[in-house]
Amino acid sequence: MSIQDNRNFMKCPSFKEEMAKSDQQNGVEPPPVSKAAMGKVIALPCFDDIVKDNSYTHLLDIRRSVRVYDDATPMTAAQLAYMLYTAQAIQEFRGATNFATLRPAPSGGARHPFELYVAVQNVEGLAPGLYRYHPLADVGKKAASVEHLGDIADYKTTIVDMVCGQKWAENASCVLFISCVPYRAEWRYRELAHRVVLIDLGHVGQNVMLSAAALGLGSCCIAAFDNELCDKVIGLDGMDEYTVYAVTVGVVK
Repeated sequence: MSIQDNRNFMKCPSFKEEMAKSDQQNGVEPPPVSKAAMGKVIALPCFDDIVKDNSYTHLLDIRRSVRVYDDATPMTAAQLAYMLYTAQAIQEFRGATNFATLRPAPSGGARHPFELYVAVQNVEGLAPGLYRYHPLADVGKKAASVEHLGDIADYKTTIVDMVCGQKWAENASCVLFISCVPYRAEWRYRELAHRVVLIDLGHVGQNVMLSAAALGLGSCCIAAFDNELCDKVIGLDGMDEYTVYAVTVGVVK
């Protein structure tokens, strides 16, 4: 693929052109808005009154990429809960068949084609390992739950390998890996879906970083990651679901 191909991908195509109908227009049932839990679901602590700074203008001023973390001081589970909630909580269903969801981050057509996975190293109350945010457990509530997926062998080495050798990431309290389930957007937008998904991804990343700043934590969004290794560690097939973003979060040193 050439640079010009990538530039053309970013452009909005002419909607005057006749396009094939989407699965939604053809009456195909919508895909699930989130994956069902297969393992143990853990309710995280209440996150009321943990925000240290709720001044919007100040958050915009202080939001910065932070790569130096205090690996001896843990995040709290309530802080993690707040970050997951503000990134992808299901606040409300819309549509006759609940095919659309309203969440803190905007999404084209309310499709929200993402899943959030958390590689935990140092979070109070959570054993180290891999978790998935489970928004269906707390629809409409200011709460967050995670599904425990298992251990991560040789955690520090694995995390560094997943983010292409960026060694500073090994000290983060946790790393959020965002995956894409493309058919959620394709069901409505067909070949236009993937450009919209990339736009939506930026909204989620910004919410995560602003939430970290509000909690007095540091964060850094990462685009340099090993897709195959990330998918393998998380347990994704790389086609119907694949890693698209990573965000380190931790206590600032």
